[in-house]
Parts: sequence; C-alpha cells; structure tokens
Amino acid sequence: MEVGQLQRSFVEYMASLFREISAFAFVFVVILDLSALELMYFAVLIQKGFLDAQFSQLQQLQDDSNPDFVVEVVSLFFEDSERLINDLTMALDQPNVDFKQVDAHVHQLKGSSSSVGAQRVKNCCVPFRNCCEEQNTETCLRCLQQIKQEYLLVKNKLQTLFELEQQIVAAGGAIPMVQ
Repeated sequence: MEVGQLQRSFVEYMASLFREISAFAFVFVVILDLSALELMYFAVLIQKGFLDAQFSQLQQLQDDSNPDFVVEVVSLFFEDSERLINDLTMALDQPNVDFKQVDAHVHQLKGSSSSVGAQRVKNCCVPFRNCCEEQNTETCLRCLQQIKQEYLLVKNKLQTLFELEQQIVAAGGAIPMVQ
C-alpha cells in the first residue's frame, strides 16, 4: 500500500475513534496524530536511505524568523536537479559526448544532493562519475536513469513530508523537530 494511502487510512481510523469527543479535543488529537505521523514518516525516510543526517541539520537551521527555510532550500534543490538532469540527458544524447562536461554536471548534482541530505541521489552519482572517467556512454545512460528514478522518489517523499507539515500548521500545531 502506498505511503499516502496509509497516511489517509491512519487519519481516517483515528478520526473514527474520536468522533464522540468535543471539537476542541478532536483538533488537539489530530494535531498530535499528524505530528506523530510526520515523525514516523521522517524516520522511515532516514531508515530507507532517502535522506541522511544532513537533512536534519538543514531542519535545525530553520527557526521562527525563517519558517520556510527548509522548503525554500529544497525547492532550489529541485530546480537545480531538474536543470542538471536535463543537461545530462542532452549531453549524453550528443554523437560525441563531452565526458568532462557530463562529469561536471554529475559532480554538481552530487554536491547539491549532499547539501540537502538526498542520500540515494548522491550515492548514484559516485558510479556515474566512474563511468565518465571510463567514457562509457551506455553505462552513463544507465546511471542517468537510476539518478532520474532516485530523484523522482526523493522529490515525491519530500513533497509528502512538506504536505504533512502544512496540515499540522493549518490545524494549529507546531512542526516536531528531530534532534
């Protein structure tokens, strides 16, 4: 079952348990449940290797003076990654591949992935750079497909995490911080 569907089922189940509680108590419980759900979801992202400790450090830089810091930084990562992936696709589609240019793009993607804690994307860049050294177009194309897949997965996971955070804030709660 998909994570989003599990989240909806969880919230629906909790709602059914507390239908007889007053509106105030229900809102309080939903906030707590969403906060717990967000913490569990974040733990799964770390455990499955989508994110690493760098993402937690990024979260710790967010405060009341800049409450959207993480979303803004990750949005820049999304934009940068999509540009780099497009550049890599075009570079590898050329009849004479410039492997130094491809390697430079992969190196940039690795650094940007590392800076936001996108561990699986970063990890895909290591073999990709080795393929650039070997100047093997076919293997580079396979590495690019792997990067595209991991990028889309982490993007989807982070967007879900941010949606959970928005729901918590909209319900009057605070985002739980993982130390």
